[in-house]
Amino acid sequence: MKRYVMMWLGIKVNAAEYHPIQHGREASLDDRVSTGHVGLDQAIDMLRLGDNVVWQVNSLESYQQMVDAYIHRAVQDGRNIVYVRFGSHPPLLAESEQVKVYRLDPDKGFESFATAVHLLIEREGKRTFYVFDSLTDLLEYWHSDLMIGNFFKVACPYLYELDTVAYFAILRNVHTYSTIARIRETTQVLFDLYEVKGKHYVHPLKVENRYSPTMFFPHRLQGQEAISLTASADVAELFASIRRGEERLDYWDTMINKARELVGQPKELQDAYRKRLIRMLLGQQSRMIKLCEAFFTLEDIVMIADRQVGSGWIGGKSVGMLLARKILEQADGGRFRPYLEPHDSYYIGTDVFYTYIVQNGWWKLRTKQKTAEGYFEYAPELQEKLLHGRFPDSIREKFMQLLEHFGQSPIIVRSSSLLEDNFGNAFAGKYESVFCANQGTPKERYEAFEQAIRIVYASSMNRDALEYRMSRGLFAEDEQMAILVQRVSGDHYGDEFYPHLAGVGNSKNLYVWDPEIDMNAGMLRLVFGLGTRAVDRTEGDYARLVTLDNPSRLPLVHAEDRKRFSQHLADVISLSENQLVTRRVDACLNRDIKVDPALFASVDHEVLSRMRELGIKVEQKPYVLDLHRLLTHTDFPAVMRDMLQCLSRVYDYPVDIEFTANFTENGRYKINIVQCRPLQTKGLGRKVTLPKAADEACLFAMQGNFMGGNVRLSIDYTVLVRSSAYLQLSEQDKHAVARLIGQLNRLLIGRTVMLIGPGRWGTTTPSLGVPVKFAEINHVAVLVEAAEPEEGFMPELSYGSHFFQDLVETGIFYAAVFAGQPGVIFRPERILHEHNQLTELLPQYASFHHVVHVAETPGMELYSDIVSQRVICV
Repeated sequence: MKRYVMMWLGIKVNAAEYHPIQHGREASLDDRVSTGHVGLDQAIDMLRLGDNVVWQVNSLESYQQMVDAYIHRAVQDGRNIVYVRFGSHPPLLAESEQVKVYRLDPDKGFESFATAVHLLIEREGKRTFYVFDSLTDLLEYWHSDLMIGNFFKVACPYLYELDTVAYFAILRNVHTYSTIARIRETTQVLFDLYEVKGKHYVHPLKVENRYSPTMFFPHRLQGQEAISLTASADVAELFASIRRGEERLDYWDTMINKARELVGQPKELQDAYRKRLIRMLLGQQSRMIKLCEAFFTLEDIVMIADRQVGSGWIGGKSVGMLLARKILEQADGGRFRPYLEPHDSYYIGTDVFYTYIVQNGWWKLRTKQKTAEGYFEYAPELQEKLLHGRFPDSIREKFMQLLEHFGQSPIIVRSSSLLEDNFGNAFAGKYESVFCANQGTPKERYEAFEQAIRIVYASSMNRDALEYRMSRGLFAEDEQMAILVQRVSGDHYGDEFYPHLAGVGNSKNLYVWDPEIDMNAGMLRLVFGLGTRAVDRTEGDYARLVTLDNPSRLPLVHAEDRKRFSQHLADVISLSENQLVTRRVDACLNRDIKVDPALFASVDHEVLSRMRELGIKVEQKPYVLDLHRLLTHTDFPAVMRDMLQCLSRVYDYPVDIEFTANFTENGRYKINIVQCRPLQTKGLGRKVTLPKAADEACLFAMQGNFMGGNVRLSIDYTVLVRSSAYLQLSEQDKHAVARLIGQLNRLLIGRTVMLIGPGRWGTTTPSLGVPVKFAEINHVAVLVEAAEPEEGFMPELSYGSHFFQDLVETGIFYAAVFAGQPGVIFRPERILHEHNQLTELLPQYASFHHVVHVAETPGMELYSDIVSQRVICV
């Protein structure tokens, strides 16, 4: 055995007298690796394959010397050498025949960077020797010590698994103790490297599975010797000359504290820092971020940071809400301020989402799910795990402080992913929002809140969300999940909590049923109670659609049907049941709602008279929620119209908002803007000349009731669900029809398909329509909902709901056909006379041949003209 000579305080000791103790399996000679420095090898009994080696240094020059020795020996030994380059400091190695260089961009975000490192480690395989740039440089891009610890925790185990050796560096007195602790816990070897008075000292802090009586003393490097300082006087003299930093704040907190100091300073001193913080908290350069730069002051950004849990971005939904509020507060000399309800929202940063995954040991699964092959395959497994993980104690404490702020007020935990509510991608309804009634003991309230966060995180793996990302070309994009926590707007009414009104507002109305409608005036979709019934297509219930050019205009239904097609049920939070529940609107209006119920509803005198005729005691007045007085005797519609137009002007784009409104007896009200995003539209298209609707050739023709602009579209296939046959099916078979439609949707990709069905597509109640998921109809070109009132099938004019947002984004033309109404032609026999190809296309569904008719329709064309509001399919 070759003998290395080591000097211990001037006494030469040869290798035969040095007996390191091995813990675990004894290292074989093949496992031993040289640092390139003879004395250091002897001091630590050499490196091992699998070692991650972290050097804590004062300067990169010291790290460079250790890298040079390590690489010189690795080249001599014929090792596969890889340099991972990402720092802003000068390169440590030059590319050569012996050294391969990977240049990575940490500015793309933690997930992209960590995934790129994982892939290159996988590509290079076993027994590769790595040099990484200084991890401290990642602070410039990620602004967070927490995320540096996360990166080390996900990269090092994989390097260890492949028997690699990897060198890393961090600058001393820059990172938090907790970051260093996480690195120490994960790495196999940790060195302190000092330069004092021109001399270099190495102090091993951790050398896994190796031990000797002097291993963990500091060692002075002198040539190829490592001299161990064991005498107390020598060690004390060394450490007395070394400055030990006090406990440091996370780099993120340091940045925010500096911003606080700049608030109140001249604008020119603030501006560069303000823009930097906008990119730290709100997102990377984009159209939305340019708007943020125009409206947010440094003080605004600091106020956002003060309400953030963790670090990272606050996500698109939070940004959209804050920006809309800021625009309205500043508009027209503060005209809208008296109408705006204040907010005290909190934001859980995207870094908490990643930390949750990393700390629970799921990063490898996350990486597998991000591949093309594992995208759908591993999503259910990851979704299940996301529902059952544990948050770090430091985050749990901040969650508790957040809950203490809200007290026992009901709150809503909402997704706010990085790509949500941005130009081009709304992600409407793709991720979960969870209401927390927030009642019970502090422990019960905390557990419910924490689980609500898990549910939102798990919803990132929902099939619909994954399909949406895939269809929008966002498969490879980081979709970091932040969370918006909002106090539910409203008040206590007896045992229940809710706002008087909630709804959706669009600055442009593309769903027109009357030629007199001014599309540019916008529209509202209003409900009594919580807004869940405004954003979803509710079953057997209808939101009030309001055209803001003439708020009293009614949707296209017969007078006798107006009560039937109004809202009958309201979603509220039950404080005694500690959950969201559904109540009859009548029951709510017959209680004290702190305002005259006539503002929202009219007494149903017809029902009232009938009850009296029958001798029924009238304990509760019957109401019809028509919002008549609100829309005709208050300025509420005008204020909403002006708010929408103001936001649209600033965005230079149509907008879509979600809001609540609460009223007082004196006629005043407060509007809470809880969400704002660009309204996804594809424009009106060129003017189209419509043919005459010849009865024998026409499938349908009507005035209004369509959405999709001016089109002339050739239809290759028409799929018709026959209402009477569908109605006779069992509930199980109705769901089978939905799956059948989904298979046709995939089978006929590339063809122009029109889908016609009774009632509502996408309902969850099969008796009201076909219960498809959006991913089962996302490839069709035209979607038609046909009214069959006598059989209970009625389309819902639900423009503004998440379902319709999907239609608009996907470019699907929509029409609602009310057969039997004046001027409406609907001839389904035009399709039924054609050969039904269902059995040839899907033989396994032959038993539904009488329900679903699939016809090839060459020569059929759909025409629509937005000006004349005519649509014809011939």
